[in-house]
Amino acid sequence: MTSTSSKPHDLQALDTLTGGAFTAPTSGERAARIRDWLAGNPAPEQMQEVFKELSGRDKGAARLLREKLDELKRAKGQEAIAAEWAQKAEALLGQSKLNIADALAWQRDAAKAGAPLSREPLAGLKARLAERVKGIEDLQHRAQVHREAAVLLAQRFEVLSTKGWQDAQAAEESLRADVAHWQQQAGEITADDNWTSLDAKFAPQLESSKSQLLVVSDAFHSALAQAVAAAADAAAPLPPVPVWADELRAARGEVVAPKPAAPARPAAPKVDPAVRAAAQDAVQAALAKLEQETAEGHGKASAGAAAALRAVLKEHGKLVEAPLEARVHAALVAAGELEGWQRWSADKVREDLVAKAEGLLKRPEGQALGGRKMQETLRALRDQWKQADQGGVPNHALWKRFDEACNEAHKVVEAWLEKVRADAAEHRAHRVALIEEVKAWAAEHAGATDLKAHNRALHQFADRWRDGGHVGEKVFAELQPQWNEAFGAARAPFEAAQKASVERRQAMIAEAIELGAQPMLRIDAVKALQQRWQAEAQSVPLDRRHEQKMWDAFRAPIDEAFNRKTAEREKASSAMSEHDRHVLDASKALDAANAGGDVQKIRAAIARLEAAMRGEAPPPAPKTEQAAVASDGPSVGATEVEAPGQAAAEFGESAEQAPSPSDAEASPGTHASQAPAASIDLVAPVDGADASARADGPAHDAGEAAAVEAPAAAPKPAPKPVVAMRGDDRPSSKKAEAAPAARGAGGRFGDRREGGRPGAGGPGRSSDRGAPRSDARGDRGAPAGRFGDRPPRFEDRGPRLGDAAFRAQREALERADMALRKLAAQAHGEALTQVLGAWEQRDASRLPSIQELGRAVTPAVRSGWSQAIGSAPTAAAPDAAEALLRLEMAAEVPTPAEQLDARRALQLKLLTKRGDPAPDQTWGQDAGKVLAAAHDASSARRLQNALKALLRK
Repeated sequence: MTSTSSKPHDLQALDTLTGGAFTAPTSGERAARIRDWLAGNPAPEQMQEVFKELSGRDKGAARLLREKLDELKRAKGQEAIAAEWAQKAEALLGQSKLNIADALAWQRDAAKAGAPLSREPLAGLKARLAERVKGIEDLQHRAQVHREAAVLLAQRFEVLSTKGWQDAQAAEESLRADVAHWQQQAGEITADDNWTSLDAKFAPQLESSKSQLLVVSDAFHSALAQAVAAAADAAAPLPPVPVWADELRAARGEVVAPKPAAPARPAAPKVDPAVRAAAQDAVQAALAKLEQETAEGHGKASAGAAAALRAVLKEHGKLVEAPLEARVHAALVAAGELEGWQRWSADKVREDLVAKAEGLLKRPEGQALGGRKMQETLRALRDQWKQADQGGVPNHALWKRFDEACNEAHKVVEAWLEKVRADAAEHRAHRVALIEEVKAWAAEHAGATDLKAHNRALHQFADRWRDGGHVGEKVFAELQPQWNEAFGAARAPFEAAQKASVERRQAMIAEAIELGAQPMLRIDAVKALQQRWQAEAQSVPLDRRHEQKMWDAFRAPIDEAFNRKTAEREKASSAMSEHDRHVLDASKALDAANAGGDVQKIRAAIARLEAAMRGEAPPPAPKTEQAAVASDGPSVGATEVEAPGQAAAEFGESAEQAPSPSDAEASPGTHASQAPAASIDLVAPVDGADASARADGPAHDAGEAAAVEAPAAAPKPAPKPVVAMRGDDRPSSKKAEAAPAARGAGGRFGDRREGGRPGAGGPGRSSDRGAPRSDARGDRGAPAGRFGDRPPRFEDRGPRLGDAAFRAQREALERADMALRKLAAQAHGEALTQVLGAWEQRDASRLPSIQELGRAVTPAVRSGWSQAIGSAPTAAAPDAAEALLRLEMAAEVPTPAEQLDARRALQLKLLTKRGDPAPDQTWGQDAGKVLAAAHDASSARRLQNALKALLRK
């Protein structure tokens, strides 16, 4: 009764102790609370009591307690084992003479017993034993090396005894030092703490080497002392060394007896070659087997192969050659080492595998292995454990740890496999439902007319099947035939429609071939056929490749017919007209003038090209001029004859005193008399469309002379007969042809349609504002007639050009424009340089002409510059400085830093004198003031910068 009544109180106390593990609503929460309670390291008695009560209620949560209790039991057992083996290790380390085999056996036996060698204190003891073993091995190696050093020293004594006694005397001191150093090192070796742990054979070997070395050294030094005494005294006895005695006898003049011949060695008994070959083969076979087993690391098999090799060597050892015997000994040594270290290396491999298995569930956050990767890793670890067991004695303690770690990690694989099985069942149900849906859809849309929507639905079903998820191979092999059957039934109407559409398209292809073969291509029939094809393609979709292939077959005959028609049209238009030939010839002449670099010739060639483009027949050139064209391009005189008003029209906007085109056409005589004046002022602006229309002075003067000598106007070609006329062409309605006064010479685009302005206002305009207008302008109020009485708004561009001629003239004009710009820039720079040079030399004759300076410089300004340069410097320095500042303000160029204050002061001064002209209005006079002053480099540089900008305005 007491136990029954106290049990609820015990459960309540245990629930309070575990943080509510017994009253938790779910198994997961119960396990979480047990895990949190175990993290606080409760007492084993409490864990045992909780496990007893919880094992009957929740085995999942109780498993955590059972694992913790088992771990404590293992830890308690391992602590006892660790204490036992730690005591054994301390006993080994405390021995004055440590056997290497005992140290290795301790490590092997401790691992076999399950002692925790990776934890303290066994880990530290293991490291100390390993260090002690390493020290003993190093000391053994030093002893062996020291023995070899003693042998080498003895050999040095022997070699010196075969040479002259004087050479030996020279090396005596170094030999004494080496022997003393060897004895010192031998003492250090024997004084080492591990010397007693060495094998018993090393101490007598080292002592024997020491005694032999000292005996040889004493004999050498005594014989050398005797040789030195015999060399000094002829009566002294000779040394026991034969070479030194013979040398001393020769020095004394005694006869040296010849050496007796060495007795012949007895010949070894001959062995049958067949017997020797059989012995060699037997030894090589056993040696190959041993080397193979040793290389593969098989400890057990290598031991058997080594025993077999020793048996064969015992039987045929006398018949084995020296190289083969060396290989045999090396293989036996390797097999012995493998046999001794096989167990230790196997345990090392097993410990590494245990560490890897235990670390599978202890990876950093975010790097946990998935189910498939965990399965592959566990399989690889178990395979490696099997391979380790093949080469050494099994270790049950390590195997238990390894198997528990693998089983714990395999829980991840089990959870993953369960999820895979659940997903596979879900995917199978989804695919079965999709098959039924396709069957129902096929029965519903058996007579569908919208084939595009039908095809889209089929593609959607195929995509859903493809994305249906993974199922096993067996399930897939079961479902795939059902899917093929249902999908084929749903696709059957669409495939039938595609087949009919293909037949109709084949018929249209045949029709297209027939249309393309006709000599006269019927465009309406081709358009209708293409519309039928497009309607068919939009109604019934086909596979992209098949449809493209049929479209190419349909389009090929029609394209071929159109290409044939295009070729015939191009062949008909390929014959070049007379007008195109004239334009091509003029373009070539312009290219030749561009290559020559003569401005006047380039302008003449441009004028001839524009005339040819307007359809004007080129006038017959004289023989001399034809020769000049053939050699140097078009001449300047020819330009003036063919287009006397063209240059004036071209530069009318940039030249201040240029005559208008109407003046040139209305009064030829006046034009001829004013030709020199016009040629003087026809200078293009620097930044204009013909900015390069400046040439050097001599070329321009020659152009002026040619222009004066040239006839005033070229003879106009005979008018062409009228073939057709717009408007009323009755004889009674014909009017007298008006003089071509509405446009300038040539009727170029952009010319003024009205006449000039005579009188003060220019030709064609009276100075009296009340006077009537000239007839050349016409009466705007009068009716202009119904049809062609009104002058055309745009100029007559001439006949249409072919492609080759159009491109040739356009490219030639572009190149001419670039050449003119380049020549103008060169001429502008040269003119500015000449101005500065004339100022420096005070030579007015070197000043450039008006044409070279440009339209910005008037004759009055140039005259003032000439007077300023031709006379001695008269301007004061302040006036010249102020003039320079005004020039920089007019040109809007920067002023040197040291003159900025003066420029600001001048600007303030100009603000107070608003009635005075601005600097950009008086820059010519300001430049004259600067030129009237003395020349200096700073002022010249500032003047050059200002004029560079002003001459381009």
